[in-house]
Amino acid sequence: MKNQTKAYLLALLAVLFWSTIASALKISLRYISFELLLFYSATIATVFLFSLLALQNRLKEAFRITRKEYIRSAVLGFLNPFIYYMGLLKAYDMLRAQEAGTLNYIWPLILALLSIPVLKQKIPWQSIFAILISFSGLVIISTRGRVLEMRFEEPLGVALILISAVIWASYWLINMKDKREVIPKLFLNFLFGIAYAFVYLTISGKLALPNESGLLGSLWVGIFELGLTFVIWLRALGLSSNTAKVSQLVYLSPFISLFFIQFIVKETIVLPTIIGLILIIAGIMLQQYLDQRERKASRLSRKY
Repeated sequence: MKNQTKAYLLALLAVLFWSTIASALKISLRYISFELLLFYSATIATVFLFSLLALQNRLKEAFRITRKEYIRSAVLGFLNPFIYYMGLLKAYDMLRAQEAGTLNYIWPLILALLSIPVLKQKIPWQSIFAILISFSGLVIISTRGRVLEMRFEEPLGVALILISAVIWASYWLINMKDKREVIPKLFLNFLFGIAYAFVYLTISGKLALPNESGLLGSLWVGIFELGLTFVIWLRALGLSSNTAKVSQLVYLSPFISLFFIQFIVKETIVLPTIIGLILIIAGIMLQQYLDQRERKASRLSRKY
C-alpha cells in the first residue's frame, strides 16, 4: 500500500473518531460533571501519552528541557487542556450537542482574527468576507434560525464556545513558537493541565470518583479526543506527500458528527444547524484558500 493511501486511510480513521466526540461529550455529561470529565479524560490521555513515550524510549525527552520551556508548558497546559476544556465542556452541558459541536469549528476564524495583531498580518477584504460568511453561520445556529429576532436561546453557552475558541487560537499561536517534538511537549502540557484541574477540584470540594458510566465516557474522550486520535492524525500528516489535501478531510468530521448525534444522542438535526455549519465551513475553506494563494504569491515574488 502506498504511503499516500495509508495517509488518507489514517486521516479518515481520525476523522471518524473525532466525529463521535460531540455525542460522547453530551452523553457523558449526563453521568459526570463537566469539571470531573475534564480531569479524568485529561488524566487518561496523559497516561496514554506516557505509555506511548515509554514504549518508544522517549520519556526523558519530555523532561530534558530548559527552564523557559517548562514555563511555556505550564502556560500551554493552563490554556489547554485546563481552561479550554472547562469552557467547552460547560458549553456542551448547556447547549444541544449539534449546536456546541458545530459552533466549536469557528476557531480557525478566531485564529485568523488574532493573527492580525499578534503576527502583524494585514487582512484583505476577501478574508473579511470569509470571516463574515462563517460568523453568519454562527448567528444562524445560535438563534436556531430566528436571525431577524436576534434572540439567542443560550447566550452564555454560545459565549463560552466563543471564549473557548479564543483560548484555543491563543494556545495555537503560542504553540507555533515552541519547536519541541509534538508528543513529548503535549505530554508535559497535559501534566500541568491535570495538576491545575486537580487543584481546582480539591479547593472547590468537587473532587470525587466517577460512576461507571462517567468513567467510560472519560475513557472514550481521553483516548479518542485527546490521545490516540491525535497520534493517528500526526502519522497521517507524516505519511502524506500533500498535507493540505489530508488536512481538508477534517471538515468531514462535523457532518459525520451530526449523523452520530441524530442516532446516538437522539437529537433531531434541524435545518438551521445544517445551513449554519455549511456557512462556517465555507468561510473557513475560503480563508484557507486565500492564505495558500498569498503564500504562493509570496514565494514567487521572492523567487523573481
